[in-house]
Amino acid sequence: MNKVAVVVFENEKQAYEGSRAIRDLHREGSLTVYADAVITKDASGKMSYRRASDTGPEGALFGLLIGGMFGLLGGPLGMAVGAGTGTLIGAAFDLTRAGIGKDFLDEVLEFLLPGKAAVVAEIDEEWQTPLDARMEPLGGRIFRRSRIQVEDEFFAREIAAYEAELDALDAEMAKVTAQRRAKLEAKVKETRQKLQARRDELKARIEAVKREGDAKIESLQQQIATVSSDQKERLKIRLEKVRAEYKERSARLSEAWELAKSALTP
Repeated sequence: MNKVAVVVFENEKQAYEGSRAIRDLHREGSLTVYADAVITKDASGKMSYRRASDTGPEGALFGLLIGGMFGLLGGPLGMAVGAGTGTLIGAAFDLTRAGIGKDFLDEVLEFLLPGKAAVVAEIDEEWQTPLDARMEPLGGRIFRRSRIQVEDEFFAREIAAYEAELDALDAEMAKVTAQRRAKLEAKVKETRQKLQARRDELKARIEAVKREGDAKIESLQQQIATVSSDQKERLKIRLEKVRAEYKERSARLSEAWELAKSALTP
């Protein structure tokens, strides 16, 4: 199951030990790590982060989710950094729409106090015991949240709402005076501009989902090539599930794109 995992440690040294342990689990095939980073908070509360690994295809995923999480965990300054780098906390997306709610962030921040550090990772795991068993001896406190891809459906609902508004405005213009008609035409123009903006965001989202899916598939393929034979079949099943998931997501986003295209056609 695709999850975001945050493991909070007493200090940065322990966090890097935890990061290495998570990577060991990946190499063993006990779980799959798609992207990870170490977040540190100094005595003044200022936060910084560093990718826990500089290798592998997961770089395509790093800014998308973990960079966005850092933005929200880091407060106003962090949010500015995230928005400037095109992560999910920009104008078009936030982590709530990516399936990571404020309650989860609040829970993490309760323990990620000044002087502490954490590993943030997007993982696939079938059971929790392997990660728990490695993190607990290192003093790590684990927080998990399953990712729900709600932002894909959000696009379709929002575009459908704009299309309905345009239809209603067109119907209303046939029944009003010339003076009122000019005001309605201004509303039509404004609504079409908003719809065009959402269409542009949707195009970017389609491309991002493709990059994300390709990176996860490549990561799994590399993992399958290195694990023991008894783990290969289980990971191959995971690989097929990931392929099916991203195929379905791409189809859903493409339907929303066609809906927006149709709504903008004169």
